[in-house]
Amino acid sequence: MKILFDQGTPVPLRHHLSPHTVETAYEKGWSDFKNGDLLARAEAEGFDTLITTDQNLRHQQNLAGRRIGVVVLMTTNWPRIRGQLLLVVQALDASRPGSYEEVVFP
Repeated sequence: MKILFDQGTPVPLRHHLSPHTVETAYEKGWSDFKNGDLLARAEAEGFDTLITTDQNLRHQQNLAGRRIGVVVLMTTNWPRIRGQLLLVVQALDASRPGSYEEVVFP
């Protein structure tokens, strides 16, 4: 799976998502893209899933018909995420084109 991390997604998470390919919006030079443009560019580049911490994305974008899935981490706190990596992996496994998954961390 080819995964794009949006701004705010803790970069250390990438080391726990092998065998997936992970790139960041920053690395791609896409840091200034708005959500709609970011989703369109990610789809054009063949990304399967966007991982973001933008909890408003669902209300700002119509995801129906998209070729990319969206996984929203409900925190940016790396220690909390690291302690619940299985939740992130499960959300990625459930991700499909046009899907939206929220990962809530206890």
